Amino acid sequence: MFAKPRPRHGEKLEIDGLRLRLSVNRRARRVSVRIDARAGEAVVTAPSERAMPQAIDFALSRRTWIAEHLAKRTDSAPFAPGAEILFGGRPVRLIASGNAAAARLVPEHPDGPAIISGGEDDAFHRRVERLLRAEAKAALTARTQVHLERLDLKPVRVSIGDPASRWGSCSPHNRSIRYSWRVVMAPPEVLDYLAAHEVAHLVHADHSPAYWSVVHGLVGDHRPFRNGCATTARRYTPRGGSRL
Repeated sequence: MFAKPRPRHGEKLEIDGLRLRLSVNRRARRVSVRIDARAGEAVVTAPSERAMPQAIDFALSRRTWIAEHLAKRTDSAPFAPGAEILFGGRPVRLIASGNAAAARLVPEHPDGPAIISGGEDDAFHRRVERLLRAEAKAALTARTQVHLERLDLKPVRVSIGDPASRWGSCSPHNRSIRYSWRVVMAPPEVLDYLAAHEVAHLVHADHSPAYWSVVHGLVGDHRPFRNGCATTARRYTPRGGSRL
């Protein structure tokens, strides 16, 4: 009678429709399961290959939990090493650092502008997104302040999110503006237009001719910038595009 092969690190299994990726982490104290939603699989971790059968059994006992979390996965392409994205309208290469370091922007990398990040799979994606969110917050806050000062308006609260259908929104009654972090991928003039668009709503809450007159006073002809938002939306917004 032959011994059954022991599951090994990096092996992928599919058991009754459940996709599992096996991982051995010598520093792990116990077996565990995490969701890699972007790959559409569960990552099963054990402290040794000897403990892997136990880890697989644990994963199967959490079948319902795994299925529910995988059902929530988005269809957006993940940020992955080797991919190329736009940052400020320019191509930037994503590079794995091979460690657990936070993502950082390296404009003068030998291979061209790059974002270098640690982590694997979802962890890599999260680090890159965290950097882009921080860059978006800084840039949008700065441009918002510029347009507020031009209109002699009081400060507002600026926040960053990932809304389903808009690049930005303004709430004049509580003096707050919320932006989508994804606009940081667009050229700077598009990002600036977005800030002007939302600040102008503090003067006119609608899209009347008077409102567009305020926008024109801030950025001139707005039509090219609106097209830039639409182009960025089609490429980077998984929900079908944002609008202004």
